[in-house]
Amino acid sequence: MQTYEFDVVAAGHLCLDMFPRFETEIATGRISDILRPGTLVNMGGMAFGTGGAVSNTGIAMKIFGCRVAFVAKVGDDPLARITREVIQKHGSTEGLSVSPGSDSSYSVILAPPNIDRIFLHCPGANDAFTSADINMKVVSKARLFHFGYPTLMRSMFADGGEELTRILKMARAAGLTVSLDTSLPDPTSPAGKADWRRIYEKALPHVDLFLPSIEETFYTLHPEEYLRRKEQAGGQELSDYIRPEEFSRFAEEYLALGCRIAVIKAGHNGWYVKTSGRQRLQELGRARPADPAAWADRELWCPAFVVEKIASAAGSGDSSIAGFLTALLKGHSLEECLKLANAAGAMNLRALDTLSGLPSWGQLQAAANTMKVRELAFLKAPWKWDGQRKLWDTRRGA
Repeated sequence: MQTYEFDVVAAGHLCLDMFPRFETEIATGRISDILRPGTLVNMGGMAFGTGGAVSNTGIAMKIFGCRVAFVAKVGDDPLARITREVIQKHGSTEGLSVSPGSDSSYSVILAPPNIDRIFLHCPGANDAFTSADINMKVVSKARLFHFGYPTLMRSMFADGGEELTRILKMARAAGLTVSLDTSLPDPTSPAGKADWRRIYEKALPHVDLFLPSIEETFYTLHPEEYLRRKEQAGGQELSDYIRPEEFSRFAEEYLALGCRIAVIKAGHNGWYVKTSGRQRLQELGRARPADPAAWADRELWCPAFVVEKIASAAGSGDSSIAGFLTALLKGHSLEECLKLANAAGAMNLRALDTLSGLPSWGQLQAAANTMKVRELAFLKAPWKWDGQRKLWDTRRGA
């Protein structure tokens, strides 16, 4: 069996994250009760780290025992030096390129207790990232190529997805398994106005695993309907108002657009997955499961684990992706990959930043076997509960 220097290349969006710590809980759940014009808010200390999919998913996979190479773009300013120093502690920085005269990307993450997080983000050098920044010498040494957040990188959508498609095609041509993750575009931004369905038509045929959230899915596939439903939800979690049959329909759209496995992250409701047939799964590349037939033509919903006290949800989706991809690389079944993904997301919620709540891989596996899963009362036939594996399945005999 051929060996590779790296298990995974984490590519795409990278930034420096700054987390101001809120000292006061907001019982009403309204951010306007603490952030008001003309007021001074007493804060705790500031936590620092790197963020974006490259850091959040890549470093999490390093914590879980993977050998990681990072491919991203930074500016030539002091923030770039900090970013590079943090990344260098966790893997190869040979794939980091510099954009002369550009600002490095940063995010200020406002995460008051009991309130969903707010991001103040500067895209910086990420907007200038292109296929020319992909170091194929590094990429060719890995089994898996994970690209994250093209929705936050102007060059990935400004040309209708041509540059993104070129990057994904390069990785697949080199024999790697390719996974892709997105973020939710601001509807008023250039990314929010891009034709993502058209971009998917070009990009997804070169993607093995597509791993967006349900809101990212809904908006990028059906933006007008998404905005209407979002308004109807009145500020509540939209994922609680999206029916299981809609998840299935969205996943079918993704598979028809070209990807081989469609994963839709559903926040506190866990992970949904739908896979293509055995023949297409044989084409998954170097990280292909040992038994593709066991992954073929499946539709599963794995509930999230109960977390009593949440410090912050920042990076939880990326951590769960890291759990899934690490489990894939280590040869676990599809069911185990889903359970470990949810366990990683749950562990992430324990800390204010994106990574310090994550345990070792062995500890994660132990937690996944002991934590309580959330009940999903909205799943009815054809969904069936598999008590042994603790997930929902549509397959007969589950």
